Parts: sequence; structure tokens; C-alpha cells
Amino acid sequence: MKRAFIGLGANLGPSLETLKQAALQLAEHPLISAFQLSPLYKSKPVDSQGPDYVNAVASLRTSLEPVALLGLLQEMEQAYGRQRPYRNAPRTLDLDLLLYEGVKLNTDILTVPHPRMHLRAFVLQPLHDLEPELALDQGSLAALLKACRHQEIERLS
Repeated sequence: MKRAFIGLGANLGPSLETLKQAALQLAEHPLISAFQLSPLYKSKPVDSQGPDYVNAVASLRTSLEPVALLGLLQEMEQAYGRQRPYRNAPRTLDLDLLLYEGVKLNTDILTVPHPRMHLRAFVLQPLHDLEPELALDQGSLAALLKACRHQEIERLS
């Protein structure tokens, strides 16, 4: 079982309820264990427009390989009506594989670690809540959060 971190976000429809339901589905999946969900946050869209997002990060252990885990996440997004009309379009559910223990991958379908997570307070803060001592290739979570201090996020729970 490998440890992975998943970013969860939504800004269309009942975002808060969608995130809670998606987290529950992940936690109950037979190939996922040790599921932990960060506090939930509200944030403005980054590099896009639309309603505020609800965001969180989940830590979990899984026997699914990274591409299979991505497939599960995309199936869940589709079940919640995710559409991709253009880059950074508003979303009913967005599930991103942020980190996967021991894996660095850069393919046409998946890049791990997630290539922009170090630039997003809405990812860094919940990740810090779960694993404060974690460091990314770009630096400590605390230092990266400081660099993103202009991005407003509000803790919901």
C-alpha cells in the first residue's frame, strides 16, 4: 500500500456537499485505506473565473498504481457531471493526484507530483494541515505558503 495525496475541489452546484460525498466514496473504496481529509477551505478561482471553490486534500493508502488511481478519480468526476469545455473551466468536481509515494512521473496523461500544486494556497494549506513537515521539490510547505500569501483562502471546517 502506497501513500497518496488527492486534491479535491468544486465550484459548481452544491460544492460543499459534493466534496463531502466524494471524500466518503474515496474513504469507502475497497482498495483505499487510512483515509484522512483535511479541513475544507473556500477559495477564489486561480487563473480562471466563476464562483468560489470549496477545496480540501485527502491523504490515503492504496494498492492502486498511479494511472489506475487517476482512472478512479476521473470516473468519480464524470459521475458528478464534470465537463471540460476549456482549461480551468468551473467544475462540479475536480480530483487531482498530487503526490504518490516514491513516484515521479511525467506522461501525456499524468504528472506526479502535480506540476502546479506548489503555486496554489488552496492545495498547500490543506496539505500542511495533514502533513506539516512535508517538503516538496520546491521547498517546505511553510515557505511555499508564504510565497502564496496573496491568495485568499478561508477555512470552512
